[in-house]
Amino acid sequence: MATSKAPVGNMVIAQSGGPTMVINQSLIGAVLEAKKHKQIKNIYGSLHGIAGILGENFIDLRKESASTLEAVAKTPSSGLGSVRKKPTKDDCLAIFKVLQKYDVRYFFYIGGNDTAETTHIINEEAKANRYPLQCFHIPKTIDNDLRENDHTPGFGSGARFVAEAFMGDNLDNRALPGVKINIIMGRHAGFLTAAAALARVYPDDGPHLVYLPERPFDEGKFAKDVERVYQKLGRCVVAVSEGICDKNGTAIAAKLSKEVDSHGNVQLSGSGALGDLLSGIIKSKTKISRVRADTFGYLQRSFPDIASSVDSGEAREVGKLAVKHAVAGKKQSGSVTINRKAGKKYSPSYGLVELRQVSKETRHMPDKFINKDANDVTPAFIAYAKPLVGNLPEIGRFKGVRVKKLR
Repeated sequence: MATSKAPVGNMVIAQSGGPTMVINQSLIGAVLEAKKHKQIKNIYGSLHGIAGILGENFIDLRKESASTLEAVAKTPSSGLGSVRKKPTKDDCLAIFKVLQKYDVRYFFYIGGNDTAETTHIINEEAKANRYPLQCFHIPKTIDNDLRENDHTPGFGSGARFVAEAFMGDNLDNRALPGVKINIIMGRHAGFLTAAAALARVYPDDGPHLVYLPERPFDEGKFAKDVERVYQKLGRCVVAVSEGICDKNGTAIAAKLSKEVDSHGNVQLSGSGALGDLLSGIIKSKTKISRVRADTFGYLQRSFPDIASSVDSGEAREVGKLAVKHAVAGKKQSGSVTINRKAGKKYSPSYGLVELRQVSKETRHMPDKFINKDANDVTPAFIAYAKPLVGNLPEIGRFKGVRVKKLR
């Protein structure tokens, strides 16, 4: 149901799903934009997503000083707290009662595909109940798997963390050679794991192998790949997505966990089980003795002072645009998107799509980004990711001029 005129009333904004390094930029971008429009009266921040609406746990964001808002914008993680909750029909009815009680006519939800699904559910129930509510989804996810988007806020900074972490791990592995396996977030899409390849500065730098959920994972081939690299270089650094699947499409980590969230997602991060499994494969199928594994886990999401400047700027912009679309009154709902303009120089373009187009389902890494052996990325991915991540630290190395042995 389209509206020709935006309603006048209060606003609620909330955050959902996994935190990122720039999610607060979207929050503050939306709040500062909302302050410019007379249609929006009070600006309420809901603590811990829709759980905060149900519990009437709000803070008054209009009363926060400009300096506080800007400090929060630069701070990683969800400033309002987050939640993983899929609303039931009864929840929606309860939410509407709270929204009516507080005269809320604008609802903004920052998050990924599950958050978009929740926004869609609330919007559909609002239309069914003829409740005038502008519902807008603001994109966020380090997984970079939202449909209709070239990339999403949070990915560039998460990718930067992964690249820098692999830079350090590669240097460590070069000093004390062995096999090092790092497990990186990415349930269905391998974008974040692929970002490890940005760490390469010199021809022999790791990661030497990259395994993504878009291709079936074969234990035997994995062991042979590692052994081949080890025999050539005397060491091997490996990047593995937490979502790698067997030939039947079942996530290997899912076999090691039984924890499921309200959206039906099996917990894949939070333990070192997958890393231990892969280490065991190398030890049992090769003669390599020094094998180590780490799981980056939640470190990738809220690490301070590492956010990409491009990512930060785009995160703020999508927050502002969501509010602008809402107060324009041409649409009752939608999700802001980011794509890139054609041309050699990177430049973003923004749009608006229906909530159902980005909710629930996710996208995957394009085939052109994955090599034919399914154990690395292609130059096309490097070109795609570099402008989103920004300049990385300089890595020096001795030229290695040998001194002749004395007789």
